[in-house]
Amino acid sequence: MQVLQLLISGIAQGCIYGLIALGFVLIYKATETVSFAQGELMMLGAFGGLVGLTMLGFSYWTTVLCAVAGMAVFGMLLERVVIRPVLGQPAFSVVMLTIGIGYVIKGLVTMIPGIGTDTQALPVPYKDEIWKLGGNAMGVGALILNVEHMAVIGATAVLCGLLYALFRYTKLGIAMQAASQNQLAAYYMGIPVQRLNGIAWGLAAAVAAIAGLLLAPITFVHANMGFIGLKAFPAAVVGGFGSLPGAIVGGLVIGLVESFAGFYLPDGFKDTAAYVVVLVMLMVKPTGLFGPSLRKKV
Repeated sequence: MQVLQLLISGIAQGCIYGLIALGFVLIYKATETVSFAQGELMMLGAFGGLVGLTMLGFSYWTTVLCAVAGMAVFGMLLERVVIRPVLGQPAFSVVMLTIGIGYVIKGLVTMIPGIGTDTQALPVPYKDEIWKLGGNAMGVGALILNVEHMAVIGATAVLCGLLYALFRYTKLGIAMQAASQNQLAAYYMGIPVQRLNGIAWGLAAAVAAIAGLLLAPITFVHANMGFIGLKAFPAAVVGGFGSLPGAIVGGLVIGLVESFAGFYLPDGFKDTAAYVVVLVMLMVKPTGLFGPSLRKKV
């Protein structure tokens, strides 16, 4: 039973990593830029949910819809006002800009009195609920499932299905795929590449908000929760930086490794396990699990 508990916990944590990694991949495929502000966008989405539930008195589902939609709009505005003017500059400049965006977001949140400097609990309807499967009448030997973890797994599965349908069956998704392959060719074919870049940033911010709303009931809402993005980046690398399915698989790999390392290995190994996996992956398959196999002839 202990192994199953660790497995479920690792999958739930890996789903969070995978959702944030999806944002990395979406932005990279659209603009060939790595955005290190994804963790802070996730944190901002979680704070949006906190405000909606505790201050505005919205219902849970109304709060989720408003937080996700608001973050999508914020992501598109961020791309239009801040990112688009510097596209075409050296990649290092754009990366440093996204790091600066993350620090600005975190700084602005911490300036909010009574919220930004405190650790808050997100009052979701399924908070602290558990399911017991199997075992005897006294509950001995039962598999205990945390509903918060199951909500993460279920929501990730639904979101992956929706994203698959978007990119497989809609004109918008097909156009985004075409632009990610070759922006110049897509532009000459009449595809509005700049608009699609904005949509990609909005979609990445919305996915980050969902990750924040799912993570908040487990780890609380606080200004430093964006640091989890540093674990999601290895997930994107492990899965293959240009692959959307790879982002989820990479997140699951990192989550499972962390879960089992934290239980079976000495203290401290859990925090370094993700980077050990990345180092091994870069040595064995630098392009990631789902990345293309590229060879350079010399």
